[in-house]
Amino acid sequence: MFLLFFLFPSNLKGSSGVRKMTMTETPSSALKGAIQLGITHTVGSLSQKAERDVLMQDFYVVESIFFPSEGSNLTPAHHHGDFRFKTYAPIAFRYFRELFGIRPDDYLYSLCNDPLIELSNPGASGSIFYVTSDDEFIIKTVQHKEAEFLQKLLPGYFMNLNQNKRTLLPKFYGLYCVQAGGKNIRIVVMNNLLPRSVPMHLKYDLKGSTCKRRASPKEREKSVPTYKDLDFIQDMPEGIQLEPDNYNALCKTIQRDCLLLQSFKIMDYSLLVGIHNTDQASRERSGAVEGGGSEGAQKALYSTAMESIQGEAKGKGTLETEDQWGGIPARNSKGERILIYIGIIDILQSYRFIKKIEHSWKALVHDGDTVSVHHPGFYAERFQRFMCSTVFKKTLKSSPSKKSRSGCSSVVRRHPMGSSASAPSGQTVADARLMYRTHLSQTDSEGESGE
Repeated sequence: MFLLFFLFPSNLKGSSGVRKMTMTETPSSALKGAIQLGITHTVGSLSQKAERDVLMQDFYVVESIFFPSEGSNLTPAHHHGDFRFKTYAPIAFRYFRELFGIRPDDYLYSLCNDPLIELSNPGASGSIFYVTSDDEFIIKTVQHKEAEFLQKLLPGYFMNLNQNKRTLLPKFYGLYCVQAGGKNIRIVVMNNLLPRSVPMHLKYDLKGSTCKRRASPKEREKSVPTYKDLDFIQDMPEGIQLEPDNYNALCKTIQRDCLLLQSFKIMDYSLLVGIHNTDQASRERSGAVEGGGSEGAQKALYSTAMESIQGEAKGKGTLETEDQWGGIPARNSKGERILIYIGIIDILQSYRFIKKIEHSWKALVHDGDTVSVHHPGFYAERFQRFMCSTVFKKTLKSSPSKKSRSGCSSVVRRHPMGSSASAPSGQTVADARLMYRTHLSQTDSEGESGE
């Protein structure tokens, strides 16, 4: 868990007169307080501006306000020390929030009414994550290059959302910067993919790569580890079974999103998959002396997984109360009912020179087609193929009429791509990996010539 020390000019002096402040020197409580003060001010001042269409110059606007600890005519007094708060593209992000049905007062209430909760599982990049108390929003610290890349991405992001609201890409609601003690701490507000109020029985971070894609021993010690591609192939060789309509909608959404990411030369992104086992949760509740567990779980209000692939949440289904939580209904290989929560994460990685060097170096040590860092075109194709043939599978209709019309064709389509589904349950990781690699080899030449 990160312990951050928020240092200000009065105690930043060193041999050179000014001491640099690092992320590990910023106290979490002060940073959270500064974020909430800044967002309260910027959203409040934005509400006084008339609604209008988003213009190209709006993507490049940066507003800045100084927060002295003693307060000013524009800002309240506070105990976090002097800091400056910057808001990037406020008009554009207001449009994005409105597009997802987020009202300004609800946005403020979620982010600023209660203390932010720091997540104890920070990302591998060293980013710090906060979640709002109502589970709706995630706040993530980002590096300068990532924030800069997001700014450049905004016009294309705007165009994509106008053309298609069904997307698994992150929903960006705001980009801000806290300046204090000569240090810039940039943060982005996004949708929360995995609500804490819905217990996740399994979690996977999937890239479609097999090179060292296994959870570390340290990760496995956690109560709910985040597993990786090789773990999934071993644990769920038959994949996640989806109804045909949901499978088609999901794969179409993944295809569209990958095409957009490829056009921006983005790669190394992942599909974050959270699995809530409905049947297991029911057994846990019935077996508990003190019930309650997840019965009081909050419903996600914005940008649920089901909305991401179908455009609207389905309020009726066969999962009783759990179908209202925004997860996509599915079944595992045992036939158990599950809800999946998914989204594409880590998209702020452009295939720049350093990534090309990284791929070249890894390709010398491993099979170049299995490493995660790859050309955006090849990466997108491999990502889609893995998700829609290995991770997610289309269930066959049980209706006799459906079987006579489409059952055989479904089997023919799935047989060459999902050979792991027909493998025995005791299949080894090496066998599963070999099948996956055999499938990859069909398009290796296409991937190499696509860049």
